[in-house]
Amino acid sequence: MTADRRPAVLFVCVHNAGRSQMALGFLQHLGGERVVGWSGGSEPGDKVNPAAVEAMRERGIDISREYPKPWTDEVVEAADVVVTMGCGDACPFFPGKRYLDWELDDPAGKGVAEVRPVRDEIERRVRHLLNELGVPA
Repeated sequence: MTADRRPAVLFVCVHNAGRSQMALGFLQHLGGERVVGWSGGSEPGDKVNPAAVEAMRERGIDISREYPKPWTDEVVEAADVVVTMGCGDACPFFPGKRYLDWELDDPAGKGVAEVRPVRDEIERRVRHLLNELGVPA
């Protein structure tokens, strides 16, 4: 928990260009100021996947200003929950942290129609996580 008692969630995938960005977008949109979220990648890409940006725009969530970034030890340590999304052995591991491994298709190289089911599953999981954390969506 942050100093002001809000739960903190870190979403991590390889390129931080699709799944983790969509998850962070849903967390911030649904949880608002009641939760803190970050995202990062083990090998950050050059830009957020345009199909992911468009798929989120369809839900009224703008992630177009986001950019891929690496996770840091400090952010992992500050997180209450670390959600990994297909980064395997490259994902950060700190004893005592709560980890969730969300197996989701990688939207890299896919069009909007193929990204929508991934987006919808991420939304479902983020809603469930917020409920578990006691954060009303």
